[in-house]
Amino acid sequence: MITRIFLVVALLGLGACEQVNQKLGLEDPAKKEAKAEQEAKAVGSACRQSGRAIEDCYSIYGWLPKAGIYAGWREMDEYMRENKLETIAPQLPPPEPPGTKKKKKAPEVVADTEAKPEDKAEPEKKAEKH
Repeated sequence: MITRIFLVVALLGLGACEQVNQKLGLEDPAKKEAKAEQEAKAVGSACRQSGRAIEDCYSIYGWLPKAGIYAGWREMDEYMRENKLETIAPQLPPPEPPGTKKKKKAPEVVADTEAKPEDKAEPEKKAEKH
């Protein structure tokens, strides 16, 4: 009886490992590499369609694998030549690499203790009128 309970608890614990890893943001390196490769192929295709040179794509998207970018660029090049498609000019500038976003500066707040000279003069005028 105790062994059955232990077995059920162990199976439930092992079955939840993938869900726990997803919640913690941990990824399998093989899955992460495959995802990056697919993303690189998509970026390479988009670069070719927009008329960017392969070297420009490498420099703009330096965090993606070059082999994937090249494979996507080459596939799109073949497709565009077969179907006699023209390039489409990009409408937006290329995105910044992850982790290089500029932090916004907080607006400067003037402290209440620092009053303007005009504000200090007004109470004195009111006192003189009374």
